[in-house]
Formats: sequence, C-alpha cells, structure tokens
Amino acid sequence: MEVFLHRFLSSNRDELVARCKAKVAQRPLRAATDRQLAHGVPMFLDQLIRTLAAEEEDELALSIAISGPSGGDSLELSEIGMSATAHGRDLLELGYTVDQVVHDYGDLCQAITDLAFEQDAPFAVVEFRTLNRCLDNAIADAVTEFSVQRDAQISAHHCAAEKQRLGFLVHELRNSLGTATLAMRALELGNLAIGGATGAVLKRSLSTLGLLISRATSEVRGEGSDQRQTFSVASFIAEVGLAARLDVNLKSSVFEVASVDPVLTVVANRELLHAALGNLLQNAFKFTHENSAVTLTAYAVGEQVLIDVEDHCGGLPPGAAAGMFVPFKPNEDSRGGLGLGLSIARQSIEADHGMLTVRDVPGSGCIFTISLPRHSLR
Repeated sequence: MEVFLHRFLSSNRDELVARCKAKVAQRPLRAATDRQLAHGVPMFLDQLIRTLAAEEEDELALSIAISGPSGGDSLELSEIGMSATAHGRDLLELGYTVDQVVHDYGDLCQAITDLAFEQDAPFAVVEFRTLNRCLDNAIADAVTEFSVQRDAQISAHHCAAEKQRLGFLVHELRNSLGTATLAMRALELGNLAIGGATGAVLKRSLSTLGLLISRATSEVRGEGSDQRQTFSVASFIAEVGLAARLDVNLKSSVFEVASVDPVLTVVANRELLHAALGNLLQNAFKFTHENSAVTLTAYAVGEQVLIDVEDHCGGLPPGAAAGMFVPFKPNEDSRGGLGLGLSIARQSIEADHGMLTVRDVPGSGCIFTISLPRHSLR
C-alpha cells in the first residue's frame, strides 16, 4: 500500500536524524556540535516534510517558496537555499571539505531509502522527484556558498601574506638605511676616514640595501637562491657589534660584547642573520632602562651555537612572551614601529634551521637566544 512520504518522514524524523549522525561520526574530521549543524540535516528534513505536505494540498507556490524550483532556476533563495548556504558556511568555518558538504545531504537520502526498504513503505514517483529536487537545490546552494566563502578566505589570506612580506621588506630597508645614516653622520662629525671601521659599517649597510632590493626583484621574477655560507662566529659578532654601537650612542646605556671562541663556525645566510641579530639589539636598546647594559654573547652548548642578547627592561608582563613574535602587533611602546622586528628575526633564523626564543628574567629583563647548528671545519 502506497504511503505519503511526508507522513513517513514525520513519523521517523528522529530515527532518520540519528542515522545521519551515525554516518557523520564514521567519517574523519567531523566534530561538529548539534548547534553548529543546525542548518544541516534536521532543518532540511523539516523543510522537505513541509514541501511534500504543500504539494499534497496542491499548494505549488508554497512548495516552490520552501524548496525552490527544479534546477534552481530562481533569482531568490528558497528557505532550503538560505539554510543550505548557512550550512555550507558553517562547514567551511569548521575546516571541512566540499565533498563533506555533499555527503551531509547524501546521508539523508541514503537513510530515507534504507528505512523505507526496511519498513516496506513504497512511495509515489512524484514524491521521489520532489525529494531529488530538494536535495539537488540544497546541495547546489550549500556548495556554492562554501566555494564563495572559501575563495574569499583564500583571497584574504593571500592579501595578509603579501602585506606581511611588504612590511618585512620595508622594515629591513628602513633598518639598513638608518644604520647607513648613522654611519655617515659619525663620519662627518668625527672627520673620520672612509676606509676605517665606521666606513665599513656604512659600506655594509649600503650593500645590505642592495641585497634586499635584489632579493625582492628575484621574488617578483619567481627566482630563488641559496645564499648560505660558512663563516666564523667571532668575526660575525665583531661586525654586528661595530654596527650596533652606532645605535647605543643614541641612549644612555652600555653595550657589552663578550669574547667569542675563534673556532666557532656556523653555516647560514650571513646577511639575514646579521639583520635578525640587529633587530634583536635594536629592540634591546629601545627597551632597556637608562644607565643599564645590553649584553651580546656567543658560545657553544653541545652541537649548538647560541647567541644571547640580554637587556634590562625590567621583565615582561605575565603571558607577554607568547605574543612577542606575532607580526603587526607592536608593543604599546613601539614608538612608531610596525611590530615586525622580532617576527622577521624569528623567520630569518628558522630559515637557517635555527631557533629564536625569549626568556624572561623577572625584575631584570629579557634574554633573546638564537640557536644554530654548530659547523665543524674538519
């Protein structure tokens, strides 16, 4: 005996929802709550029941308003369309894929078919056509919204990445230009020879500016290059310390550079490491208390070379260390900065297979530590 599909669905609603949930639970990466999936199977099932009931009463306009016409040929979303778009948006926010969006509605179709077979409940062909129309419209609207939101999300991430990359370039260019300006001023005020130590700082800063521009040009062209080299840690620290002394002269603080074992060697991008350590020192000079010391130390621990930058800023507020390397989140005393220095330093060091960490010394200051694999010349 033929039965009306909408009455069958109403009578078995809870069972159908339970079967769909069971199917969802068998698939990976599905941990959505009932609230998060409120626009999914339960709401669709209620709308399907109302659509079938409207057609039984020959209320075709109401049926179309609830579920939409065949083929989705409508300028306005139906009720099913609106809830399906919300469902697609929810699933994207939960990290699901487009095929899982489709599966949600396929589960219900399978559950209805299985339960009807078990209960020997035959339905009219026209009702199955309505069921297929509702499923087709819901899947189409859910997938469309999922795709639109995903594209918007990808575009936003791309824009954020480009903004960060441009910010990094501007930050490094500004730092190199600032050092070159300080060196030039020192040369002029002290009537120093261009071939001396201060002249060497100026030369290196100008060279770094050229390298930054060259690197940016290579990225635009899609070119890549490995500029890692083997070098002495002692000579590197001496070079960085010389440039850093130009910064420390701007403030009433002391800059101390500990002696370095001459046998220590690393393999790294010297220019990027120089910029990273320069960022750490600038940060230390900025926040250390007046008449206190900033200390630069390099030493070996096992198979690692560690470079410490210690300041006397007074220590960090609770939980502050976790967010110090997040880009575009400057400290409240950033003094016009972009909040990129520490983030750039960490990325540069990690590109050389190293690590950058910070340790808070309560009541005293911070110790930033660069850790790089030690290289043996043997």
